[in-house]
Amino acid sequence: MHETAGQGARPMINQATAAGIRVLALSGEVDADNVHLPRQALRVDGASASRTLLDLSALAFMNASAISALAAAQRDAASADGWIRLASLRATVQRVVEIVGLDTVIPCYPTLRQALTP
Repeated sequence: MHETAGQGARPMINQATAAGIRVLALSGEVDADNVHLPRQALRVDGASASRTLLDLSALAFMNASAISALAAAQRDAASADGWIRLASLRATVQRVVEIVGLDTVIPCYPTLRQALTP
């Protein structure tokens, strides 16, 4: 059986680097059962960049667990003189981000290109 986004799909995370910025592309769904995966990917330590851009164009769903993980990641990045940015949010994800006010803590951009522009 093949799961697809919107049908309980486990989150997938692809990582790349662009202009010295870590770019994480999340797809599927993030909830309490699997939030440890993006939380681990967002961890800031000596070996990882403190500037991270999250491409959420393929993320179908996230709940309060994901919001909490993103807020904590932003706090950790800021402590390391870095930041987190969100880009290409689907309407359903953007609505959750706006309802809880996460967009006032983490900048959101319509496209990856805009998020990468200084």
